[in-house]
Amino acid sequence: MSIAFSKYQGLGNDFILIDNRHSDTPVIEPEEAVIWCDRHFGIGADGIIFVLPGQQGADYTMRIFNSDGSEPEMCGNGIRCMAKFIAELEGKVDTEVTYQIHTLAGIITPEVMIKGDVQVDMGEPRLSATEIPTSLGMIDDQVVNQSIEVDGKTWSVTCVSMGNPHCMNFVEDANAIELATIGPKFEHHPAFPQRTNTEFVQVIRPDYLRMRVWERGAGITLACGTGACATVVAGVLTGKSDRSCTVELPGGCLQIHWSLADNRV
Repeated sequence: MSIAFSKYQGLGNDFILIDNRHSDTPVIEPEEAVIWCDRHFGIGADGIIFVLPGQQGADYTMRIFNSDGSEPEMCGNGIRCMAKFIAELEGKVDTEVTYQIHTLAGIITPEVMIKGDVQVDMGEPRLSATEIPTSLGMIDDQVVNQSIEVDGKTWSVTCVSMGNPHCMNFVEDANAIELATIGPKFEHHPAFPQRTNTEFVQVIRPDYLRMRVWERGAGITLACGTGACATVVAGVLTGKSDRSCTVELPGGCLQIHWSLADNRV
């Protein structure tokens, strides 16, 4: 069987995009995604995104398989790529267009701008321990500056869900973190029953944060959209950042705003 695909990237966070609008079921299985995403023997990507028919009144449905075959709730950079992909499928490349995308994290609304950027309404952050989910702190409380022991060291972490779980560590030098060593130990820590994405964040200024990320199911990536959103939320909760920030990632910068008016990111 021949399957057409496109390759997109958002700040180097790269994805294989498949037009799957003819079926509610992804055209390949999770174990095949591992092969497709292999950077030596496959196409190479952080994940595969399928554009499926809409559900619950949405225009389309997003399904995504990580490079390890697991399925996350959604992906911030991925949904930006998906919006551009849909606009091209529909022949709307020079038009400002907004989509309602159904994901496992709820309805997400990306807007393709005329100049080519994609802005995404990521919804409200989820802050209680049970929503993230994590066993750190009390189930109905926020997880802010909580202590956790990982790899023989005590870290102070703040946890946020943007529909998927994130664990933020504010550090003096993000580039000094041995991400390949410590990242998987956070991801698989028993305090996170659904595993977790892990960010190491350096405050350059209250309106400028530098971030590196270990993504659940994908490992080290050049960018993470939901992680950048969660990082700004964590920065506000800890008093370290403004509500509007530039978040610098290895692949480039994202502009993040957590609205005080409606609580949306």
